[in-house]
Amino acid sequence: MGFFERYLTLWVGICIVGGIALGKALGSSISVLSDMNIATVNIPVAILVWFMIFPMMVQIDFSSVLKVGKSPKGLSLTLVINWLIKPFSMAFFAWIFFDKVYSAFITPELAQEYIAGAILLGAAPCTAMVFVWSYLTKGDPEYTLVQVAINDLILLVAFVPIVKFLLGITSITIPYDTLISSVVIFVVLPLVSGYVVNKVLIKAKGEKWFTEIFMARLKPLSIVALLSTLVLLFAFQGEKILANPFHIFLIAIPLAIQTYFIFFLAWGIGKKMNLSHCVLSPGSMIGASNFFELAVAVAISLFGLNSGAALATVVGVLIEVPIMLSLVKLANKWRY
Repeated sequence: MGFFERYLTLWVGICIVGGIALGKALGSSISVLSDMNIATVNIPVAILVWFMIFPMMVQIDFSSVLKVGKSPKGLSLTLVINWLIKPFSMAFFAWIFFDKVYSAFITPELAQEYIAGAILLGAAPCTAMVFVWSYLTKGDPEYTLVQVAINDLILLVAFVPIVKFLLGITSITIPYDTLISSVVIFVVLPLVSGYVVNKVLIKAKGEKWFTEIFMARLKPLSIVALLSTLVLLFAFQGEKILANPFHIFLIAIPLAIQTYFIFFLAWGIGKKMNLSHCVLSPGSMIGASNFFELAVAVAISLFGLNSGAALATVVGVLIEVPIMLSLVKLANKWRY
């Protein structure tokens, strides 16, 4: 186990505390960075995520992508978890906690808004960060790419009906500017640049140099970008966290339970299906993580910037990275 993996919990804790402290120290001036958006995709975060994604994209062998269809079990597991289980389990956990368990702490109106935000998160499986989790768990890059691409296509037709059904709201549309911007920034650009760099470097230096030297140098860059993203996310929301820590804590509990539940469910089923670790690991991560840019954009458009639904989606953003890093650690520990 490497130095980063060995002290993972410590780095995450330092980044969270450091991010909140930075947000508090900078105050409203942090908005200069937080307001730098394309659609609702934050540009500084997007740059850091791009550095995290690139190491996996540069490994992709397009000739192997075509072979993924010959092993459909991993894809079928991902699709069942993401679209037939995850949105409904999220709605269930949100209803149990916000409507029942927390009834003494929050109003029924606020509970419904928190439930709505949780449902928006649950109905949008991960697009970008799953490449990072797959890379850190030595997932199959070609299989991960296909899994993400198919989920994005299904999202176009399934997201709105699922959200309408679970929320009982009819006036829902996908913010296509957010969706298209995210796919271009987090999938297309790193994929194209990774392909070009792969071909140029292997031709110039050879495959052994590319694998043993270049890829080894990329991993620290990816880790630094990952920890920097965590700092930035908590800095953006530092004042909000300090102003309302109790509600942040209440919202985080069902979201965290949902994340671990989906991961363990997918992992258990995948093991029964005899999926290889390099397929099962990213497959479990896709379901456990969320397309939070889309969820935040829809929550703001439906309920407003200062609504409980928008706050719930933001908490989803904040807890996702540390929780998913803990799942990366588990997936590596359980490698078979």
